[in-house]
Amino acid sequence: MSKLEAFILGIIQGLTEFIPISSTGHLYLGRHLFGLDEAGIFLDTMLHVGTLLAVLVVYKNELLQIIKNPFGKLSMLLVVGTIPAVVVGLLLSDLFDSISKTGVTIGWEFLFTGLILWMADGVKKGAKKMDNITYGDALFIGSFQAAAIFPAVSRSGLTIAAGLFRKLDRETAAYFSFLLSIPAIAGGIVLQFGELASGHVEAISFSSLFIATASSAIFGYVAVVWMINFLKKKSLKVFAIYVWILGFTILLLQLSGIF
Repeated sequence: MSKLEAFILGIIQGLTEFIPISSTGHLYLGRHLFGLDEAGIFLDTMLHVGTLLAVLVVYKNELLQIIKNPFGKLSMLLVVGTIPAVVVGLLLSDLFDSISKTGVTIGWEFLFTGLILWMADGVKKGAKKMDNITYGDALFIGSFQAAAIFPAVSRSGLTIAAGLFRKLDRETAAYFSFLLSIPAIAGGIVLQFGELASGHVEAISFSSLFIATASSAIFGYVAVVWMINFLKKKSLKVFAIYVWILGFTILLLQLSGIF
């Protein structure tokens, strides 16, 4: 993996982790394009470390609040919202790992993401702020997050959509979605490091890994800030159209035997 490829993959991960178009799906496509299908779990782990650093910086004040009051409402909302993904991940991780490696369903997953985004954008605008989010809201949003275990189903897209379905205002839906990503990304990293400790680690230069991680962190930060502001006034339908075009293109390429 060249330094340029590392930089580009970092951009892909950073932007698509928080823009609702699926980071895992785009990373799969990026690696395939560069001929890096065997780049492996260590690269993915470090790319996710980058986006975790980005969201930790954005939400540093909230994290301090959680540390000061670990059993407060915000902490409990994140716990409740994370439970569905933990359950699904533990029960079905082997199945989804095999699906991720083949990419056979990736086109359909992009189409599904687009459908959810389009439906959510048509929901009558809600007015719930962070102080009004209930544990039922958190569990509902977390259940949508669990569906993002499929590689090309966007975690941010589904959780933002779920927030809109529960009548959160658009800015709060994005805000809570990204806040909920912290335990999700951190948990994924812990699992990936566990796999690394018991298996083969691919040979990637330190400089390429550093560039990929730094690029992911920088563009992840940009994506979080941009997306929260974007949703204040703009529509999710532009992202739905994008992933529909991408999904149909992948399906056509798969049918033709090119992809």
